[in-house]
Amino acid sequence: MATPTNLPAAFTVGQILTSTQQNNMRGAFRVLQVVYGTTNTQLTSASNTPVDTGITATITPQSATSKVLVCVEQNGLLKITNDTSLTINLFRGATNIGRIGTQICATGSGAVNGVGGNGIMVLDEPATTSATTYKTQFFSYANNATVVVQHDGARSTIILMEISA
Repeated sequence: MATPTNLPAAFTVGQILTSTQQNNMRGAFRVLQVVYGTTNTQLTSASNTPVDTGITATITPQSATSKVLVCVEQNGLLKITNDTSLTINLFRGATNIGRIGTQICATGSGAVNGVGGNGIMVLDEPATTSATTYKTQFFSYANNATVVVQHDGARSTIILMEISA
């Protein structure tokens, strides 16, 4: 894989670039690697304690200055019973870095309600060269009614792209 490089700070109009400057420009802001995870395993919860959705991916950045573009599509979202809704969060390790959705499938009492899916894109700065895991978790807002992810085999996906700084 390519080594991340830094974009030169500034140029002036008409300036002739050295070969080193040209090489630096060629390598800056490139996608260095792509990792993904996917699942279609249906999971349910009737608790407000977060549960893993089953989509997860691990990336090992080449440089501590790299950014990670995280793209998530969480599908097959369904509320089964009672007055509740579904909340889904994105995590880097144990750190919550984004809310994919809250009050998803929120309707009146007792109504079954489904939504095709919900997604998020986050440009994260993990500042590490260690293996870093991203995942999503979901829970039932009401803590007594069932919510579902990947209903009926719907596929959910997470894509991680390392972007050089």
